Amino acid sequence: MQLTLARHPISEIQLNGPTRLEGTTLFVDVDGLRQVLLADTRLEGVDIDAVRPGENCRAGPIFDVIEPRAKESGLDFPGILSAHGTAGIGTTHVLEGAAVTVLDGGPHQGPLRSILEMSGPAAEYSAYSELQHLVVTPRVRPELARHIALNATHRAGLQASVYLAQAGFGQALALEETYESVGPAEPGREGLPRTAYVGQFYSRQYSPEADEQILYGSNTEGMAPMLLHPDEWLDGAVVPSYSAALGGAETYFYQNSPVITDLYRRHHAGELNFVGTVATIAGADNADRDMNCQIASNLTRWALKADAAVLTKYGGGVPHADMAETARLLEGMGIRTAVMVSDLSRDRRVESALLFNFPEIDAIVYLGGNDTSWTVPPVERVIAGNPQAAEALAVSQEFAAAAIAGVSNQQGAGRLMSAIY
Repeated sequence: MQLTLARHPISEIQLNGPTRLEGTTLFVDVDGLRQVLLADTRLEGVDIDAVRPGENCRAGPIFDVIEPRAKESGLDFPGILSAHGTAGIGTTHVLEGAAVTVLDGGPHQGPLRSILEMSGPAAEYSAYSELQHLVVTPRVRPELARHIALNATHRAGLQASVYLAQAGFGQALALEETYESVGPAEPGREGLPRTAYVGQFYSRQYSPEADEQILYGSNTEGMAPMLLHPDEWLDGAVVPSYSAALGGAETYFYQNSPVITDLYRRHHAGELNFVGTVATIAGADNADRDMNCQIASNLTRWALKADAAVLTKYGGGVPHADMAETARLLEGMGIRTAVMVSDLSRDRRVESALLFNFPEIDAIVYLGGNDTSWTVPPVERVIAGNPQAAEALAVSQEFAAAAIAGVSNQQGAGRLMSAIY
């Protein structure tokens, strides 16, 4: 497998058509995009806005954030937008510096979470505050069931990202980046530590909807851990579930996985041998956990023949424990592990933060957590999925780190750091 990313830098989004790329400015035909999205008869309308870095603006609640990407072959988000095929092969055009930010236009439900903060003290800790955003709010027909509304919202965001990225077809590139094939049998890597990535992308503590498209369009029901090529993660095979805000991962961070891209960097630098990835999920109960952890560790040991592994989780406490158990099993097989954890405590005590205490798991990267918060000022502009959210977002208030999209990121892309004092 070989994936090439054809990168087009974006410094500005202008909402006037036709949709085209002129230098680093992306022009968007709003009516044209709306017509594409409204071909889905589940939608009765679509709101489209543009937001720039530093703007005194707040938006939410976010359903997903997607980097605009498209293939001239048309194999975009296979199993969802296109026929089944293998992601991670060929050339994908990328609008770097831009994002399609999809808001949940459904009724207000509970406290606000997953907010786009474009200015102020909290914005400094989210990479999203530095992007040019096309904010898309699909308006689903009110008589439809909630899971149908979420499926339509999901599809609209992915379609919008492909529509924008097609503006890069035939344009000059700023950078062409190729991820060459890696795997457990690649020759010429003798003597280098064989390193794998074991990544969760769903937690079965939440039962998936039948139409919840997570892995190649499937909802993961009945799935066991499996091997995925790293390029599949980067190229649309995996997207977040309907509960993405709980997982701390948006499509953007699968497309730009910090763990996978850094393992690639070190692989090409000759520092390690990146042998592949295991895609796994957190279990619904103890029996499910034991099975998943055993399969994931066996794949890492016997299929990838790894010497070391990096592990990340998806979600809260249950995935936290599953990741730790997988790491414990790997350590017992002689495979050194490094795990990424978020702090689940609310009392700022280290003893409350980890949820596990295995002496053999001694390489732990802290990603920040619930104890960090900011008092944010009122904003001049609000983009909201519903009137209640608009009212709540406009005023000064305290936001925890987990409420700001891109801060409490389980994939290692956050900017919070721990300090001993």
